[in-house]
Parts: sequence; structure tokens; C-alpha cells
Amino acid sequence: MANDHYLVCLALLNQNGKRRLPIGGASLAEPIAADADPGQQGEALALDLLLRLWQQTNLGPIQRHGEETNLLLLEMPMAKVLEDLPRLKKAWLAGGSNADLYRELRQLTERGWVIQTAKYSKPSFKIW
Repeated sequence: MANDHYLVCLALLNQNGKRRLPIGGASLAEPIAADADPGQQGEALALDLLLRLWQQTNLGPIQRHGEETNLLLLEMPMAKVLEDLPRLKKAWLAGGSNADLYRELRQLTERGWVIQTAKYSKPSFKIW
């Protein structure tokens, strides 16, 4: 299990004056091909995370934190998800910089995408 590949969707947000870093994920049967994007599984993870966020708007307005890179989809080994991701999340929630979070995420990640969308379009994935 520790060597399995995992797809992680995360969003950098502010709600009620506090940072939030919600995370969703799913295991991959095999790594995503080098010339491919995460396809339907990536779309499903993004939709799940965004629906959960929408359901939480009754707790206060949600604002994106930072630039266009605030909604990410990352492929990484399960061991990194279990060991390192909680530490990075805790540091960022405590006031860490976006630059530090992104730098450390890049070190953990085998591949990553910024999730983008346009009106009347399905999500698209831009290499991060």
C-alpha cells in the first residue's frame, strides 16, 4: 500500500478569517501515463471536493487563497500522503507561506495539475 499511487485534490481557501486546506483523494490502480492528464478520475475528485465546499458555505463565505494555483490535483505515492501531507497542511494552516507549501508539495509530487474551468466547459488540467 505504501508504494501505491494516489491522486490528491486540494484547495487553498479562507473562510471566516481562517485558512482552510480541504483535501480529497483516491488511489490509482497504476500511475497516470506521462503524456496524459488525470481524466475522469481527476474530474470526479475535483467535483467531489467542490461540492463538499459548496455544502459548507452556510458556515460563512469561502474565498480562494492566493493565485490561480489554489485548486490543485497531485499524483504522489501513498506514503507521502500519509507521512508528509498532514505536516505540510498543519504548517500552512498555522500561517506558512504559499511559496513554502508549493515548494514542498512539488518535492512530494510525481506530477501535478492546476484545475481550471470556463463557462460551459468541463474542468481542464494545466500542468503545474
